[in-house]
Amino acid sequence: MNQEEALKWFAELFGLPAAGLSPDTPRTKVSDWDSLGVLTLMAALDESFNIVVNDADMRAMQKVGDVLDLLRKHGKLT
Repeated sequence: MNQEEALKWFAELFGLPAAGLSPDTPRTKVSDWDSLGVLTLMAALDESFNIVVNDADMRAMQKVGDVLDLLRKHGKLT
């Protein structure tokens, strides 16, 4: 998966247009990235990529790029 595909995946997960996202997009600009959105993201990472994220790591994610970094760390993003 490349960065464009990852951004598209993230956008679809939160019902956003991919064109409006970048690695620098802060969590505060993703309206559904709230407490329920965190659970949605955690479940999607596990289901789609077999990546289990703990609460501390999830709380540390403050922008879309942090999710991309996690995917990269686990070899899912090239």
